[in-house]
Amino acid sequence: MIPTPFTDDDRRAGYFWELSMRQVEVSRTLVFDDPRRARGFFESLVADNVGIGRPEKVAMVFARKLGRPISQPYCQRVFTPGTEVHMDFSYKHSRVKQYLKEGRALRIETVINKPSDIGVLARLEHLGELVGKARQVNDRLLMIERAGQGCAIGSALFERIHQPYIREGQRTGALRFGDQRAMALAGSLCLVVHAVTGFTNKSLRGQVAGLLGRDYSSSQMSYDLRRLRLHGLIERSAGTNSYTLTPDGIRVAVFYTKLQARLLAPLLDADKPPAPIELRRALATVERILGDYVSNARLGAAA
Repeated sequence: MIPTPFTDDDRRAGYFWELSMRQVEVSRTLVFDDPRRARGFFESLVADNVGIGRPEKVAMVFARKLGRPISQPYCQRVFTPGTEVHMDFSYKHSRVKQYLKEGRALRIETVINKPSDIGVLARLEHLGELVGKARQVNDRLLMIERAGQGCAIGSALFERIHQPYIREGQRTGALRFGDQRAMALAGSLCLVVHAVTGFTNKSLRGQVAGLLGRDYSSSQMSYDLRRLRLHGLIERSAGTNSYTLTPDGIRVAVFYTKLQARLLAPLLDADKPPAPIELRRALATVERILGDYVSNARLGAAA
């Protein structure tokens, strides 16, 4: 039992006391089926989310608005105590720690050192509300991180969005990989803020225009929102003019962007720096040998 600081006489005299929360930790642990691959997965997750500690992203994880600068600075660190990799970031007095536990479980620990950081009163009676909001912090962090992992899409989805689509009696254009506008749409939808808070015609339009590098009208944005919706990649929030990404939408946006930026673009420029010297030498060898085959087949122009 918790000791009572006041006697019966004190309480009859009108003195009372209440418990308050000083530090509360809410954690979530996800155990991998295959521990052999757990470390590689976690290290790639850290690499893809190394900027999670930036103010705008931390504010989204904690579902708080960015206002005037706070006295406690935002901070993040990635470190390796021994052989383990840890990733920490802070918001005001509170922090989130993420690491691989015993080499086989992804663990997230959200530690609230001041309940008002997430809009909760400190008295013990508000413990349930605080735990609920801390769990939402863990869930939002996982949602952000999950978007970039395992984003490869199946052939059925890939083929579906590459064809004009009729749904609800409406026909919409295809969303083909490599198309400049489609790629700009995918890159804009990859932004963390859109994955967490949703987006509107106006907020998405500016991002798409920036990636296109040219004018992009409101009517073009409306058309693109319509084809994204009819392809099942976004959903309109009931009673609002905002949209949210569907699970398929997140996968398509991240897959298109990663495939272009991390695979195709580097491969197309693999014959010059900063591509590794070993790769450049190998390509030069392949090019020379292919040239010899063409010469020997006498397919080139006669000298």
